[in-house]
Amino acid sequence: MSTQRVIVVMGVAGTGKTTVGQLLAEALGIPYAEGDAFHPAANVAKMSAGIPLDDADRWPWLDAIGEWIRNRAGLGGGVIAASCLKRAYRDRLRAAAPGAVFVHLAGERPLIERRMAERKGHFMPTALLDSQFAILEPLQDDELGVVVHVSGSPEDITERALAALRRLPAHEN
Repeated sequence: MSTQRVIVVMGVAGTGKTTVGQLLAEALGIPYAEGDAFHPAANVAKMSAGIPLDDADRWPWLDAIGEWIRNRAGLGGGVIAASCLKRAYRDRLRAAAPGAVFVHLAGERPLIERRMAERKGHFMPTALLDSQFAILEPLQDDELGVVVHVSGSPEDITERALAALRRLPAHEN
């Protein structure tokens, strides 16, 4: 797998995007960025209050992530964790950086809800999980990416993601 690629680790809240993203970046020797850090304060306040974001809230966030991806694509690649639940969101990122590849962390709602309930200090309440599943549009066949189930340890998930990424065709940015 080319390390010039930027990998977007996507999925609903609680799938382990941050943990797996950091492990992928470490394994590949490329920088990691946390997509949540690109949210404006107003978005964090809405989510903390249990209010789902709408598309108007997400566009500036996605544009900031798209700029990071575009910049990293020319600097050796990188990994960023960002939900990217709708095809339109991924299309917006690909418009900024056509070579972006997606790792969709997927799993059943009860497993993900349990993981969300166990984590500490995160602004995303489990109450928003239903809204996340409601808007989730899984990767489609024409999207460059892989789907990885979130069963097992973060290390297991990362190993499966790395193996799946290695099977992707070579791609020029």
